[in-house]
Amino acid sequence: MLRTRLITAAILVAVAFVCVFWLPSWLAAVLFAVPWTLGAWEWARLVPGSSGFSSAYAAVFVFLALASGSWFTADGAQQVAVAASCWWLLAFVGVSRYPWPVPRLFVSAGGLLALLPSWFLLAYMHQSPAAGPALVMSVLAIVWAADVGAYFTGRQFGRIKLAPTVSPNKTWEGVIGGLVCAALVAAVAGVWLGFNALVWSAVGLATALVSIVGDLTVSMFKRRVGRKDSSNLLPGHGGVLDRIDSLTAAVPVFVLCLFLSGGLS
Repeated sequence: MLRTRLITAAILVAVAFVCVFWLPSWLAAVLFAVPWTLGAWEWARLVPGSSGFSSAYAAVFVFLALASGSWFTADGAQQVAVAASCWWLLAFVGVSRYPWPVPRLFVSAGGLLALLPSWFLLAYMHQSPAAGPALVMSVLAIVWAADVGAYFTGRQFGRIKLAPTVSPNKTWEGVIGGLVCAALVAAVAGVWLGFNALVWSAVGLATALVSIVGDLTVSMFKRRVGRKDSSNLLPGHGGVLDRIDSLTAAVPVFVLCLFLSGGLS
């Protein structure tokens, strides 16, 4: 299982690297939309009693993504980042209260509030004249570092459960390992881009912390409907949503931090 997981991860990283650094921004945005649309299809399967709803839900995501062009400005991106961050604060409250009877409307709206802003902000970052592709790769690397650090640290040293009613395998030791890895990767990215390493370490910590909320939120919704994975599209990983859930929460906070620190305009 670990070998399959690593092979799939290596392929995904290679594809992401090509999309970020070798493609023009409009085409990168289109290709980013592919896993996000699949994530929308999988998210619909987490809505209680939503049989046959997935294709329509994915179509709504695509329609809203196409209609979001008028927001493609610095002011629009800031507003989207703030609104999405507010959603993730609400999601954190929901995770901390679980178990509770999560309404269908909460799950249905949550998918669009998670997926649409994160895709939009990735596309906005990529076209930034200030090293846009490098910024996109930075947030991807921070989240990947947090996930990998948490996975291996948790397996080796994990004892204290983080949120046993939502995700029984996650531990506080894993969280600490993931945060350390994320901060280190963020510092390296900051130096690479010519920013203050300490400031970027703080950005990395904030980004990684919120990425955990994204992971736990999807885990809460999966537990609500009795699913372990969002689908079986990715060997060793489960579904596409299982791989981008952390990013959907991390990207808005990362972008918001960049706006506040002057790293994005």
